[in-house]
Amino acid sequence: MGLLDSLLGNNARRFIKRKDSDAGEAGRALEELRGSLYNDIRTSEGAKRQQQRFCGPVVAMTFNFMAAVGVIMANKLVMKKVGFNFPIFLTLIHYSTSWILLGILRASSLLPVSPPSKTTPFAPLFSLGVVMAFASGLANASLNQNSVGFYQMSKIAVTPSIVLAEFVIFRKTISYKKVLALVVVSGGVAVATVKDLEFNFFGACIAIAWIVPSSINKILWSDLQQQANWTALGLMWKTTPVTVLFLVALMPCLDPPGVLSFRWDLYSSSAIFLTALLGFLLQWSGALALGATSATSHVVLGQFKSCVILLGGFLIFGSDPGFVSICGALTALAGMSVYTSLNLQESGEKLVFQLQTQTLPLSKPKAISETTTRDEAGTANAA
Repeated sequence: MGLLDSLLGNNARRFIKRKDSDAGEAGRALEELRGSLYNDIRTSEGAKRQQQRFCGPVVAMTFNFMAAVGVIMANKLVMKKVGFNFPIFLTLIHYSTSWILLGILRASSLLPVSPPSKTTPFAPLFSLGVVMAFASGLANASLNQNSVGFYQMSKIAVTPSIVLAEFVIFRKTISYKKVLALVVVSGGVAVATVKDLEFNFFGACIAIAWIVPSSINKILWSDLQQQANWTALGLMWKTTPVTVLFLVALMPCLDPPGVLSFRWDLYSSSAIFLTALLGFLLQWSGALALGATSATSHVVLGQFKSCVILLGGFLIFGSDPGFVSICGALTALAGMSVYTSLNLQESGEKLVFQLQTQTLPLSKPKAISETTTRDEAGTANAA
């Protein structure tokens, strides 16, 4: 060693040690990067953070708006042009396709990891699967039996139902200003769709029966994602099998006979498969929107969609819904703007409060340490 030390000298030894230290730091950095990537991809908390990072409220609600408009157009094509008047079976095709696509994502290791089973009981997941079957199936049945105007009118009743249910279940209240904004929105949509109120007794019963499961469905989707670290895709994977099972049970009750004798050709099969793909996007985007906002905000988004479709038909396609309907749509849009502004203001106040609560513990130890130092100094002087 003495000969090696004399040949290398002190500078060479310091160079070798520095290289070893750099290699150790690079290895630690690589290990930390690997750990962070694992936490972001293969844990439920990391997957939830990634969803919040890349799909905030604006992105999620825009995605849901586009998917919903696409599904409405595709469902109209299938029910009116193709003649596929089996709404529950159509919903079953949608959810079965979603389950297959989710299975492909899971087999490819692209499905986000679900939270541990002990953190979320089976009952809420099973309940969500059941109410999702009733909400989606009855919605398509109502759209098949009633006019679009009556279908939109029945959706207005979902807003007070959600507010009441959230108060009863979670003791959640909303401000007086938000209540007034929601009243303006509901009144505007009612005026905008009042001209197209065609329904029968059976269709009205389906529309009324749809209100309760639709409200509970939105509340559960929002609560499980915001409180239990579920992602949209992870929750869809857990609940879709239950939904498919209950849709099969609903088919004999609500679908007309003759589904087995329907003529499946290339045109009809392609149209139905298109609605199934759009249905998957609608389910995914709806879950993202409910996870990023709230159940009430999601209902307001649906009413915004109705007003945009009505005004878009008037401005682009030259349809004539009437002066009263246009005024109702504009009034609803004004109410939605006020509601959105109140939500943004409330979110800003919550963010400031969270930042204050995060910085308070940092200043507390400093005060404690200063007090401790003064006490120690006083003890030393006394000694």
